[in-house]
Amino acid sequence: MKKTFFITATDTDAGKTYVSVGLLKAAHRAGHRSLGLKPIAAGAELINGALRNDDALLIQAASSVRLAYEQVNPVVFEPAIAPHIASAKENKLITVSRLEGYLKGSLLTPYDFAIVEGAGGWRVPLNDRELISDLAKNLGFPIILVVNMKLGCLNHAVLTAEAIVRDGLKLGGWVANGGQDTMPYYEENLHSLTNMLSAPLLGTLTWHNTPSEADVEFDHIFSQL
Repeated sequence: MKKTFFITATDTDAGKTYVSVGLLKAAHRAGHRSLGLKPIAAGAELINGALRNDDALLIQAASSVRLAYEQVNPVVFEPAIAPHIASAKENKLITVSRLEGYLKGSLLTPYDFAIVEGAGGWRVPLNDRELISDLAKNLGFPIILVVNMKLGCLNHAVLTAEAIVRDGLKLGGWVANGGQDTMPYYEENLHSLTNMLSAPLLGTLTWHNTPSEADVEFDHIFSQL
């Protein structure tokens, strides 16, 4: 087994890292070498003189394959703003080819299951002419879409799924993240999305899940990949 997926979402704070970490741990429980990468992150603090992003640290800790932080998250900015704005403020040009090079170097490490987590949603700019989706296109990995189950998610999810397919990539499945506490008529909306999206619903997550319940759900999601 050697599988690699790119994680995207309907918007920022939709739960990409929660899903990435859960899948990495599920892969490890299933006996596979798991590896998570976060090529670019904005929003970090200085720890022992080096910038560290919380999401990247969680991904690093959840991976059974141990890599240095700089291999997990090679590009990091301190302010929690759009990456292209953060890079412009620091006069650092971030390109798809540069990020792709970092990722391919890290993916030379032996693994069975790997996650590459994007930044924000599908069309987040990296610079004046390139988007995070261009990186995903170059990599060619199947996509897992995390849907933030809240008012407006039907439109966001369908448009994102259409863009992924239009970009020539396989939408391997989607995960509903949220629940009754985040969306009125949750079940009805979940049913609508299941009918509207061509890719399979891999699993549903709620904020009320205990850690053990979440593990069971992530094991189920992982088994379908």
